[in-house]
Amino acid sequence: MKKMHALAATLLSAFAVTHGGVALAGGFQALEQNASGIGTAYAGSAAVADNASTIYYNPAGMTRLPARQVSIGLVGVRHSYEFSNQGSYGLSGGDGGDAGDWRGLPNAYLSWALNPSWVVGLGISSPYSLHTEYDEDWRGRQLGVEAKLRTLNINPAVAYKVSDKVSLGFGLNYQKLKLDSAWMNGAEQLQRRSDEDSAWGWNAGALFTLSPAMRVGVSYRSALKYNLDERTVFQGVDSNGRLKTPGTFTLSVWQQVSDRWEAMGDLSYTRWRTLDDYERDSWRFAWGAAYKYNDAWKAKFGVAYDRSPLRVGDRGVLLPDDHRIWFSIGGQYKPGRDSALDFGYAYQWVRDPEVNITGSGVRLKGDYDASGHVLGVQYTQSF
Repeated sequence: MKKMHALAATLLSAFAVTHGGVALAGGFQALEQNASGIGTAYAGSAAVADNASTIYYNPAGMTRLPARQVSIGLVGVRHSYEFSNQGSYGLSGGDGGDAGDWRGLPNAYLSWALNPSWVVGLGISSPYSLHTEYDEDWRGRQLGVEAKLRTLNINPAVAYKVSDKVSLGFGLNYQKLKLDSAWMNGAEQLQRRSDEDSAWGWNAGALFTLSPAMRVGVSYRSALKYNLDERTVFQGVDSNGRLKTPGTFTLSVWQQVSDRWEAMGDLSYTRWRTLDDYERDSWRFAWGAAYKYNDAWKAKFGVAYDRSPLRVGDRGVLLPDDHRIWFSIGGQYKPGRDSALDFGYAYQWVRDPEVNITGSGVRLKGDYDASGHVLGVQYTQSF
């Protein structure tokens, strides 16, 4: 048993040197910052601008809102990761159970028109989030047992209506991040670390009204730089303890197809290669539609494809993510002219992630049965 512990400890050391700590795939970025976009798989996110949550996706969209509006929502995200051993050796233990867990993402937004041209707003959200936890006796426990990342983002913003065709928006972001991680050392003792820091960033966007039936939006959310402890075991944290979140560019289209039908699309690009040990950037494509049944009810549908930024040789155990396909449904109910209740559900099919980590006579090799669920509700009130 002592020999086994020594081999596992050696594997952990080799992995930390090679990959900069316990690995994490691209899934810790949380797109789910409102519930109204779930039903369309967040297609048209920078162009829809139908409630105050546009502060996060494209602040220029505030110029389309009523004089004053509040939007409050809650989104629950649940990923499932069940490991299946496929040729590991030199490591004892089980497969760890289901490493996924629920995460709650509350959000709140306020927009306020100062005059017909200028609008100010404030958004509160959680753009980065994860929670992964294995059984403590699983075979990969020296690589990771638990990771929990939480963020709080405060986003004041301003928008200016240049003309009936063009609006511009800009926001500042103050974000606090806390990262807790746990792993087992070679002596089978559970080790825990907790790191936190705050950072400043920005977001900006433009909204172009090409016709009464078509809008195009572009937006960008900047990278943020955190300074954590240099001993933090987390992929993306360099040898000096710096963690830089990726910047994201989004291009969106919204179109009124008929009196009852709307269609929307999204193309986003996230620069994951700016993080330590990430090998490629990621793309996201989304298409959605909405059907207005009557003045009170609207149904929503959507599909999307997310490309993971990590390959098999770079993937670790704390978020063994891979490419995803979203299948989304949702709806909106308007009890009156000045209020709306949005709700949605999305199922995420995840291509079975594989891990293959070797070092000093030991190997963790296997694949995961992975999937995701997104469920949310949002209330919007204009006044």
